[in-house]
Amino acid sequence: MSILLRVAVFACALGLVAGCTSDDSSSESSTSSGAAPTVASADPEKAEAVLKVARDYMAEAHMKAVIVKVSIDGKEIVTQALGESMTGVPATVDMHFRNGAVAISYVSTLLMKLVEEQKVSLADKVSKYLPDLPHADRVTVGQLAQMTSGYEDFVLGNEEFGKQVYGNPFKAWTTEDQLALAVNKPLLYEPGTNWNYAHTNYVILGQVLEKATGETMADLLQEKVLDPLGLKNTVPNLTAEIPEPVLHAFTGERKSFLNIPADQPFYEESSFWNPSWTINHGAIQTTNISDLHDTAIALGTGKLLTPESYKLWATTDLRGKTTALPGCLTCREFGVEQTYGLGVWLIGDWLMQNPLFFGYSAAEAYLPQDKIAIAVAVTYAEEAFEGESVPNAGDVLWRKIGAVLAPDHVPPQK
Repeated sequence: MSILLRVAVFACALGLVAGCTSDDSSSESSTSSGAAPTVASADPEKAEAVLKVARDYMAEAHMKAVIVKVSIDGKEIVTQALGESMTGVPATVDMHFRNGAVAISYVSTLLMKLVEEQKVSLADKVSKYLPDLPHADRVTVGQLAQMTSGYEDFVLGNEEFGKQVYGNPFKAWTTEDQLALAVNKPLLYEPGTNWNYAHTNYVILGQVLEKATGETMADLLQEKVLDPLGLKNTVPNLTAEIPEPVLHAFTGERKSFLNIPADQPFYEESSFWNPSWTINHGAIQTTNISDLHDTAIALGTGKLLTPESYKLWATTDLRGKTTALPGCLTCREFGVEQTYGLGVWLIGDWLMQNPLFFGYSAAEAYLPQDKIAIAVAVTYAEEAFEGESVPNAGDVLWRKIGAVLAPDHVPPQK
């Protein structure tokens, strides 16, 4: 498989492609391998149904570990860890993992907070803050947030990115490294007329918000999003560090890049591969299942935003207005089953983010109608990499759980 296709297969779901409550986790179950949770469930029958879905899909998709937390109307249904973090080391519910694109929803929420404070406007041209950036006089801040700017992605479909990230997964990327792979190219379409997933948008948006406020993204997110939401286990880091205890990740995705014969097994630890290439610095984070679950509720209900801001953030206005384009791997048509707001996926009636990269997969989803919150984090066993690609297992799993818990609002299945 070519580097370009390999990057498309694995990077396509970096939280990205939906179509391609306690603050202290020490109070929760830390059981594994299907043992009964120690926290009483508000509905044991639903808890067992969730765990059956998790166990069945864990076997089907060759997952090494699954951590899941589910609540309905604020009542805990289940919090449990299944499987192993490493060989002989059980996964536990207090383990930390990378949250990838979940942070994009934090950044877009931060943006809306700053709009409310009149420190920035969605209609501002990017050139107001970054006058030297190519195409900045054609793109607005709101278009960055909704990914309708037309900037190419420096990740998906970028041959040079594939060479660099697979050639040295420990590389510490700078913002300049990220943008140099994309911003000097022509825009894919006139800004505001289509949609394509591009990490490029949120790297630029991070720079804009720093310029608008004079503060760093890490400080802005801590002050205006993470602290108000009480997310004590969600922390940024500019290195590959993950706080203890760590949910370890493993992958086989570099096999073809390293020219390893197809019939030879290949499986390597990827827990501490450097994530600095992913999005804007200051928003590259680790978390745990409690914070991921609480995020689903807080963002899904618009806890930090005014009703007007929340309506803009969770907008469905792209439905029926986008299309696939030749040569654009993430341009797509949006309809009722999926669309993109400002940094959040709207999947049927659910609001969701679904990170996947370097052996980690996760999802957080919220159904406002029934007040259902689902958070899952998974890692992969060696058998998962025997084919050409692996599923975004976290994305698939939350949808299966959602189908069981909300038969009147079943999320589109993958």
